[in-house]
Amino acid sequence: MKYLLQLLVLLFWLGAGLAPAAAQTNPPLLPDSVRSTTDIRPDSLRRRFDQERMLNGLKAYTRRKTILGRAAAAVFSFRERREDQAGLDAALLDRQFERHNYKIVRRIRITSLDAFGYNITDSLRVPRNILEKTGNALHTKTRKSRVRQVLLFREGRELEPQALAESERLLRQTDEIVDARVFVDERTATTDSVDVVVITKDLFSLNGSFQLRDVGSGVAGLRDANFLGLGHQFRNRYAYGLSDEGPRAQRWAYQGSYRVPFRNFVYAGATYRDETRRREGSIGVSRDFYSINTRYAGAVSYSFFDQLYPTGGDGSAEKPYEYQPLRYNTQDAWVGRAFQPRSFDLGYESPGRIIVAARTIRTSYHEKPFDFLQSANLVLGTVGYSVRRYYKDKYLFGFGRTEDIPTGSLVSFTAGYEFNPAGNRRYYGLRLSSATYRPQRGYLYLSGEFGGFVRGRDNDWQQGLLSGELLYFTRLYHTGNFQWRHFFWQRSALGLHRFANEYLTIDGERGLRGFRPTGPLTGTSRVTLNYEATMYTPVSFLGFRMAVVGFADVAFLNATKPDRLLPFFEKPYTGIGLGLRFRNEYTAIRTIQLTLGFYPRGLNAPNGLRIFENSRSYYDFSDFSFGQPGVTRFQ
Repeated sequence: MKYLLQLLVLLFWLGAGLAPAAAQTNPPLLPDSVRSTTDIRPDSLRRRFDQERMLNGLKAYTRRKTILGRAAAAVFSFRERREDQAGLDAALLDRQFERHNYKIVRRIRITSLDAFGYNITDSLRVPRNILEKTGNALHTKTRKSRVRQVLLFREGRELEPQALAESERLLRQTDEIVDARVFVDERTATTDSVDVVVITKDLFSLNGSFQLRDVGSGVAGLRDANFLGLGHQFRNRYAYGLSDEGPRAQRWAYQGSYRVPFRNFVYAGATYRDETRRREGSIGVSRDFYSINTRYAGAVSYSFFDQLYPTGGDGSAEKPYEYQPLRYNTQDAWVGRAFQPRSFDLGYESPGRIIVAARTIRTSYHEKPFDFLQSANLVLGTVGYSVRRYYKDKYLFGFGRTEDIPTGSLVSFTAGYEFNPAGNRRYYGLRLSSATYRPQRGYLYLSGEFGGFVRGRDNDWQQGLLSGELLYFTRLYHTGNFQWRHFFWQRSALGLHRFANEYLTIDGERGLRGFRPTGPLTGTSRVTLNYEATMYTPVSFLGFRMAVVGFADVAFLNATKPDRLLPFFEKPYTGIGLGLRFRNEYTAIRTIQLTLGFYPRGLNAPNGLRIFENSRSYYDFSDFSFGQPGVTRFQ
């Protein structure tokens, strides 16, 4: 399998087994005054498996001077890390450095650490073995000029509110930096000026993969998230030995992209894809509302699509697929402005922002298989109010690294007009979302959205969508050296008067994870329920820290009656599973998860069992920044 091969490459070439895992040290529990713990005696006849004893025995074995002992020490790491011992209380980022607002920045001292062997909170931690040193020798350290691109402050200028906290958060969000600290040197700080210290830790950005599918076919990939230490990103994926049956078939396929960062958070990029019956590409320049204090944002892009679209047949020998050409291009441009409301709280600025934005999308069809596909110009405008606050904590989606948790609220209204030869249409959309986070209660995110087109004076609604989302995860629980959280995720997508070629599925990330149906399984409305329990273990296997994952998913789909809005009248599809997640915070392949899933019905397997792998987290945060206006996404 592809990711297993990537893991082997990292083990023996990149030296990935270098991020030590630590056993968690928790404060001792106070005994119950009513029932003392000394009254509880172990059962000498039916003693349970002692996981702590096993770990201590393995830890003692790694200290042996024998060959096997040294090999075990290279594989398993039990070295306690200072940040794991001390823990990290959730901190509100925008209130950390208020006393230094509007002081002059005298100097900025930047320290970039290599990917392996260093610790951002422990200056005494340095590379100690040949694997760590070899990995760093193959790594290109992020240049200071790239770090300065992300900082929101400059030498000789005043330090704006939240500039330090926002810069630290933005550094952690870049693809080439795994963690960062930005703080004031209190030893040299005066009443009117400060020195700022910036410490960053890189990830190993280079990633190569190879998958041998058959004797004469395979897939090769090459990716670098920090080319030459400048933050440039390129991705390449080449497949060979493909089937040459059907019209416009070719024995190879290529997919690639290149992205370049500039100052002031301007990014330029290009993508290209060439495979059987499909060619597409794009080029564009963009600048988002990357920070709370960002005033202007916008983008411009051009994309083209050339493919053969299946319009008939079922793929069998008696009735092969029938294809017709689909060729079109899009030009997309938008611009936005953020306004800060006046604050009536003396000493604090208003955290909210009022954002207005306008967008124009032009779609031109040159060849099309369906008459309802028409060249059109869509003009959209959005006005909204957003409040963003960020907390930082650990053991959310990562394994001990600092993570930023977005909270706040968002209200936006979008209106637009589409110029279409088949009939002009109006568009209306509304979005509401809110999130809160408490270290002892967990994280709760709620969101709802509605959008649709209205054609003509008869108020004929088309392509409508009513969607909702709820994401909740519990606080971090501790049992000895093990830690775990529970995740709950509910999503709804109800389609209203969708077109014939528009449909929803329940496989993959949008429904049952790991699910592959026996045949086409589509509908216009979908409701999914996902549960996951993640237990973080103290064991590190060659630098990949391990977690145990269990899940249970339920999905409703109006597959047999697409004209019915609610899908609850049909029997749901379910899936349960158990897997292992390996994550290395210091390499481009951060997560590798192997999962065994069981699906009682609908799976393309006789026993309902499937082993699958993935390289990304199933859940993710939704930020409260918005920029380009858009229609609700039906997917």
